[in-house]
Amino acid sequence: MQRLTEQILEHAARLPEGAPIAAKGLLHLGNRAAVDQALSRLVERGQLMRAGRGVYLLPVTSRFGTRAPSVQTAVEALAAQRGEVIVSSGATAASTLGLTTQVPIRSVYLTSGRSRKMSFGKQVVELRHAPRWQLALAQRPAGEAVRALAWLGPDKAEAALRALKRKLPPAVFSELVAAAPQLPTWLARSVGKVAHG
Repeated sequence: MQRLTEQILEHAARLPEGAPIAAKGLLHLGNRAAVDQALSRLVERGQLMRAGRGVYLLPVTSRFGTRAPSVQTAVEALAAQRGEVIVSSGATAASTLGLTTQVPIRSVYLTSGRSRKMSFGKQVVELRHAPRWQLALAQRPAGEAVRALAWLGPDKAEAALRALKRKLPPAVFSELVAAAPQLPTWLARSVGKVAHG
């Protein structure tokens, strides 16, 4: 068993910071029961962190001690590994774009996968399943605008769109206008009104 825990740690050390480790990805080292037991033992010793159901992370060690990997890095690695789209929430996007002065206190990301919570040390991050249209243009600035508008809702969308038309580079606003057919009717109508008004 000792050899298996060492092999798991060696495997984890070769991965980039924040890359998720799952039992399924370690079955070449041993059978499922042995891998699960080794992962649990590593968590108990503090050599791995349990981020969520079946997801483990290697803590980052520096001269200041150990810490959880950066949330953004780990979320991006999880998205790549699982083939999911994971993006910042509408509240975060609205704050980033200056459409609200509220700063979200909880870390929420939107995902094409199932809703779940993950732990990064003491910080809990919520991954919330979102409709496909909110994930359109995923990591692009126009996608951030779509999520911000979705969060603001139908009543505030038009005023926010006017502000975005002034703030965003013309190419980004044009990309937002081009995405209108993918958006719900209320948002597509507002985008058309501001784009052609």
